[in-house]
Amino acid sequence: MSTTRQHPPGDLGPEPDGIASVSEASAAAPAPVSGTAVPEGSASLSDTSLADVSLGGGPTARMEAGDPGAQGTGAAAAGFGAAAEPTARVARESVEQVRSLPLNGASGIVPLARDFTRQALYDWGWLPASTADRKAAAEDVLLVVSELVTNACLHAEGPDSLRVSSDGKVLRLEVTDRSAGEPSPRSPHQAGRPGGHGMFIVQRLCLDWGVVRAPESDGPSNGKTVWAELAAPAP
Repeated sequence: MSTTRQHPPGDLGPEPDGIASVSEASAAAPAPVSGTAVPEGSASLSDTSLADVSLGGGPTARMEAGDPGAQGTGAAAAGFGAAAEPTARVARESVEQVRSLPLNGASGIVPLARDFTRQALYDWGWLPASTADRKAAAEDVLLVVSELVTNACLHAEGPDSLRVSSDGKVLRLEVTDRSAGEPSPRSPHQAGRPGGHGMFIVQRLCLDWGVVRAPESDGPSNGKTVWAELAAPAP
């Protein structure tokens, strides 16, 4: 009888098909990718929390998730590595930036609304303006805010709130009040006549504007929201 071993000492023979040895599994395992761990407690783009900001003793402004001014939001806070940064940047740019300011019962409503909007423009990169076109775009936004809020003060018993939002291409302004009146540009427009230019200015400067009526379920006074949209300046 032959005494030749079929396998070296200590070797139990070939493994059954589909089962890899420990050393083979270790060699095949991919190395961990550095810089991709997300710190515990970090916020993501799906974070829907709200941050409140006090405006120097005035009404409390609200910054919604996706706004760069709200701490803890955005992919940059999640600690992603350099490889994920281009994707994260595109995702951040696609998130709508929104801020809202209650105005009911506030004093100095028009300058308050302008200052609130101006701060949003700074936080969103419209200001400080690097070109004449960007400066003109920011000034148009502030002028339209003034006209919408002033119109609500004169013809709608005062505004309830201001909402400013931007998706990177269009900036939208919304002023809500409790009046049932319908704002419209005076026709025919007379440039030399004092007053009556507010909605004409809005019509000239904006891409579009309109009125949204509040649902009847909101109360007998209903109310409305006057909105206007302006184009974002070229980068």
